[in-house]
Amino acid sequence: MDHGVALTERVIESVRRDPGRSLYDYVPVPWVVGELRPMSPAALAEAVFPSGRPLSPSLRTWLAFDVGLLARHGWFTPDGAFAPRPLDRLVAEELSQPWAEDFAALNDRFPECFLLPGGSDSRRLLAVGEPDSVGEYPVLALDLDDLPFLGLMYPGFDVYLGHTAGFLTIPGPGYTGLSEDPVHGRRMREHAGHRFDGDLYVQFPF
Repeated sequence: MDHGVALTERVIESVRRDPGRSLYDYVPVPWVVGELRPMSPAALAEAVFPSGRPLSPSLRTWLAFDVGLLARHGWFTPDGAFAPRPLDRLVAEELSQPWAEDFAALNDRFPECFLLPGGSDSRRLLAVGEPDSVGEYPVLALDLDDLPFLGLMYPGFDVYLGHTAGFLTIPGPGYTGLSEDPVHGRRMREHAGHRFDGDLYVQFPF
């Protein structure tokens, strides 16, 4: 099963063929608005997150193709630098100011978060930190329905792209269903150990 750069390149090829197609079945949101905006090779060669952590292989591959999709979701400052948010600030700005104080208890684990397309009442976010064995950072689901929830949804930006583009299905129920996948489940468990003390998610009270 593809993952990492190979899966990212499959997604890129599909978007290159039809850049205006929607990310979703339920609402028209194009992968590309206007022209493709690749990050320059010089900028990409020097790019790191503000923490000093490197870009994941799949993210580096995607940015060489286009920055527009991520720029539409607040990834960059006006001068093109990365603009991560700690978890509580992302919660406050994207979902609920009243719940932000509770999520602040998790800021040490999730100091560099980036919003991704997806979800309606929930949100998807890339959480920079300890990478998995292929150098990828997890994509989390953030949901405030019932009890506030934060959990692993994808083991990396590569698998997030692959699922969004329709190249793979999630074998189990709920946000953490990929933990049951024979390939991607291994990486999900790696992130569980790094981020959630071996669990796949946390739920209020944190």
